[in-house]
Amino acid sequence: MKMGKSTREAFGLALAKLGEDYPDVVVVDGDVHNSTRTDFFEKKFPQRFFNVGIAESNLVGVAGGLAAAGKRAWAASFAAFITCNAYDQLRMSVAFPNLDVKIVGTHVGISIGEDGPSQMGIEDVSLACSLPNFTVVVPADEPSMMAAVAALARIKTPAYLRAGRPNVPIVYENAVPFTIGKANQLRDGKDVTLIANGLMTAEALKAADTLAGQGIQARVLDMHTVKPLDDEAVLKAARDTGRIVVAEEHLLHGGLCSAVAMSVGRQLPVPLRFVALKDTFAESGTPEGLLAKYGLTAADIVREAQGLVQKK
Repeated sequence: MKMGKSTREAFGLALAKLGEDYPDVVVVDGDVHNSTRTDFFEKKFPQRFFNVGIAESNLVGVAGGLAAAGKRAWAASFAAFITCNAYDQLRMSVAFPNLDVKIVGTHVGISIGEDGPSQMGIEDVSLACSLPNFTVVVPADEPSMMAAVAALARIKTPAYLRAGRPNVPIVYENAVPFTIGKANQLRDGKDVTLIANGLMTAEALKAADTLAGQGIQARVLDMHTVKPLDDEAVLKAARDTGRIVVAEEHLLHGGLCSAVAMSVGRQLPVPLRFVALKDTFAESGTPEGLLAKYGLTAADIVREAQGLVQKK
């Protein structure tokens, strides 16, 4: 797989394009627009861009007010700030009134690297999924992020969109079939299913290649939408392969792993294993070093899949 842009940069480019298509789109940022890449929008539409400073609670409140006035509001900051600092405003100023506000958290997971745990969004998906009325989307690469922004613009309800800092491999080299709530099957297999999103999607594909060399055929699903989850795809995977490994760059509890486990338990219980950040904060380090240390690599997915296949 060739390397593409970061999903945060893809988000910024898609947002600027969105501004051309929708004159009622406005953007609110917390003085990190050169990092969230909302600066692409600011340069094209300065009168529709609002920098409220390092004040995430106010940021979300302003976005809610703009949406209540009829605008399509997009609010962006680092995931750890916009979900944790502003959770009450997300709950009461966006989710409860069910407003058209798209919350974008960038610098997610531990792959932001050297900035350390204070800026690593590791619980953001869990927090967003807990909010009624919210759609939660975690794109895998540059093309799917572009498609996700366009898809979210077509719904007029709240949403949380997750974007990462590092450049990631291109998963979708051709057209991106992106439908909110519908998983994309990237590879078929009969022995085990690998369900992933975000940068772990490319790792799942690498793992499937390794497993194929060992005679294990792995299905790979890009579960880009955590809420609403594609229960149909999960059920089909459980029926067809009888084993599922879930991988995400997020805490084990409350994110994709939890969502898939609930879906499997409700529909058709099968053996499950998980590749995610355990009950811990990470430290500062290189993205590659951190992902390896905390068990978020293709090799970790391979190990869990092998364990399931070998277990009778």
